[in-house]
Amino acid sequence: EAPAVRATIWFDEDVDAGIPGNGYPFVGEASGTALTHPDYNPAAFFLYDLGMVVLDAPVTPEILGLQELPSFPTLPEQDQLDALKTRRGKQNQTFTPVGYGLQRINPVFIQADRVRMYAQPHLIQINVPGFTGDFSILLSNNHATGGTCFGDSGGPNFLGDFDESVANPVIAGVTSFGINGNCAGTGGVYRVDRADDLDWIASFFAD
Repeated sequence: EAPAVRATIWFDEDVDAGIPGNGYPFVGEASGTALTHPDYNPAAFFLYDLGMVVLDAPVTPEILGLQELPSFPTLPEQDQLDALKTRRGKQNQTFTPVGYGLQRINPVFIQADRVRMYAQPHLIQINVPGFTGDFSILLSNNHATGGTCFGDSGGPNFLGDFDESVANPVIAGVTSFGINGNCAGTGGVYRVDRADDLDWIASFFAD
């Protein structure tokens, strides 16, 4: 929220290395205006924990050092995740969160390699009144499946288990919150398959 109304975006997988000679942090290759969900309230951030960055100018293949732009993820269908509530074996439904957050944290040790990483947690809870409601889901956070931690917030959580060879994965939600200071047990993901989220995102597109 304000006054953080600007955002700078970079496209390096290893932000420790950055641009030669610049170190970390370094000047990004795109910038834009940061916007929050119209119903966002910092006092209850988990209810509408969604943001957008409207770029000042299009990102070109040259900026990325590519011949052409890669394929992009897709948004979910409205209420797409609701079907997981009645699916047998929810623990078999995996997600793929991606981010630059902490890799490990405990009272005496913190590992923070500023490198993009991903995990493959499974679904723990969805559409439960009270804690997650119908606006978020809980995913596993443990040594077996991996998970998310501080610094991953706002990053995508793709539906399913896959690698970067998969084109157009579905963004099921964004990393939102943790349950404890060790990032252990479960991680909270804000869903983006609700009508208010999809309508707000769509309002930025002319077509």
